[in-house]
Amino acid sequence: MLIENTWYVAAWSHEVPDGAMFPRVITGLPIVMYRKADGEIVALEDRCCHRGAPLSLGRREGDCVRCMYHGLKFDSAGTCVEAPAQQRIPPRVKVRTFPVVERHRWIWIWMGDPALANPDAIPDTHWLDDPAWRSLPGYIHYGVNYLLICDNLLDFSHLPFVHPTTLGGSEDYATVQPKIERLDNGVRVTRWTINTDAPRYAAAVKEWPGKVDRWNIYDFTLPAVLCMDSGMAPTGTGAPEGTRVNAAEFRGCQALTPETENSTHYFFSHPHNFAIDQPEVTRSIHQSVVDAFDEDREIITAQQKNLALDPTFRMTAFGIDSALSQFRWVVDRQLAEEREARQQLTGER
Repeated sequence: MLIENTWYVAAWSHEVPDGAMFPRVITGLPIVMYRKADGEIVALEDRCCHRGAPLSLGRREGDCVRCMYHGLKFDSAGTCVEAPAQQRIPPRVKVRTFPVVERHRWIWIWMGDPALANPDAIPDTHWLDDPAWRSLPGYIHYGVNYLLICDNLLDFSHLPFVHPTTLGGSEDYATVQPKIERLDNGVRVTRWTINTDAPRYAAAVKEWPGKVDRWNIYDFTLPAVLCMDSGMAPTGTGAPEGTRVNAAEFRGCQALTPETENSTHYFFSHPHNFAIDQPEVTRSIHQSVVDAFDEDREIITAQQKNLALDPTFRMTAFGIDSALSQFRWVVDRQLAEEREARQQLTGER
């Protein structure tokens, strides 16, 4: 099962240009997004209520969409406003609409009860378009369940082994036991590695006098959103105490959106606040992240194939799995609450 009552990232803003229709499957539902004349994003179920044809294969007519199978026309509220050869249109002839919010270059969609869609619950990712930071947009498609990717993001001890030439750094990074804190809707992970080598992606864009103190501090919250303060500073300059001298700072923003139970959309960006007038630095950082995430996809996809061979296999937990376990508990709690709410609603009927 997948969480419904939450904000998912549906697309980057540039993926939905003026005049176009953009289809994407989210939590097993086909969605089509487009912009009205005023620029506002519309999200409709990409399935005509007549015969189930994709509206994304239809035709834009102003702020409306016409299905090009039998010609039904729907407005931006999902109501059928025209049906050829039929003067009276029953009120139930409509397609489902979804609340959407466009904020800081991401388009967020609410897949559950619209009455519960509170935009204030959307995580802060302002670094994506803050003029003091620079980054490029990233997207990867995975053919695995999103929780396996969550596991990967909740345990960074894999970095020096999966990413030795990109994000990893030296293997002493894997020996650090992070601090794990429970949040209402997720976990906070704090990891410091003192007096270590700068990872190659950082050494490629900034000169370091020697060893560095490296930090990764991030919230990982429902449904699967990572907002991270990370970076490094020369060892002994006070970074652990809050003084960041000659540091390289980043504000990673990552979001996993289930396409189906066994496939995932992965949106990411890695804003930095140094050398922001040097686009080659931004490109270098972004490419290192893309290369690293491709490495993640390779190992996680292989893991998924292995697990599928034996559904009875049970993973062995280690101490480093604390954040994974706590986040999965939060997911299970949310799923249980939604299941109970549906049962109560059914009982009232």
